[in-house]
Amino acid sequence: MEYEELVNAAIRARETAIAPYSHFPVGAAIETTQGKIYSGCNIESSSYGLTLCAERVALFKALSEGERQFSAIAIATAVDRFCPPCGACRQVLWDFARDITVILLSLSRKIDIMKMSDLFPHAFDDGFLIHG
Repeated sequence: MEYEELVNAAIRARETAIAPYSHFPVGAAIETTQGKIYSGCNIESSSYGLTLCAERVALFKALSEGERQFSAIAIATAVDRFCPPCGACRQVLWDFARDITVILLSLSRKIDIMKMSDLFPHAFDDGFLIHG
């Protein structure tokens, strides 16, 4: 499989999820254009709004290490259907990674591959902001 290392990193990240409220563990792994992989899992808080999704954890880890160019993200859930990123994650991924490849992974390891623009066809970005 072309994205085997990335997919496996997302699965390993899912295993470390902290999801005591939703019971919906998610793992994500994002790959830079240089082939480096950063992973993350969802981390839930009792104050639900403070919860972080796996996709943002992985992306923020990469950004905090100085990475700025990304090629793909794999997202692994614990259900046997494809689960795309939430709206907040779509926005953040678009802002920092633009039209990367998105690999959705079901529990039975089926995959669906698409571009971010397929998930977020009318994205809001800095092109709409007025620059002084």
